[in-house]
Amino acid sequence: MYIKNVSERPLVIEMESRTLNMKAGDIQMITAKEVRDSVLRDHLQVRTVAIVRPATEEEEQAFAGKTED
Repeated sequence: MYIKNVSERPLVIEMESRTLNMKAGDIQMITAKEVRDSVLRDHLQVRTVAIVRPATEEEEQAFAGKTED
């Protein structure tokens, strides 16, 4: 899933799995597990970030390959 910083200021979202540093207007991909992270959900609730669109299966696979240890 892609999220966008809709705030006019930079955001730092410290999730359990990683930290997102987002400038105003930045779009970043998050995993299905991260969507359930309480810190990210708080940002979605107060609308500092918004869901842009679901990722395609190919995008998810490419992203998963980058984040695996």
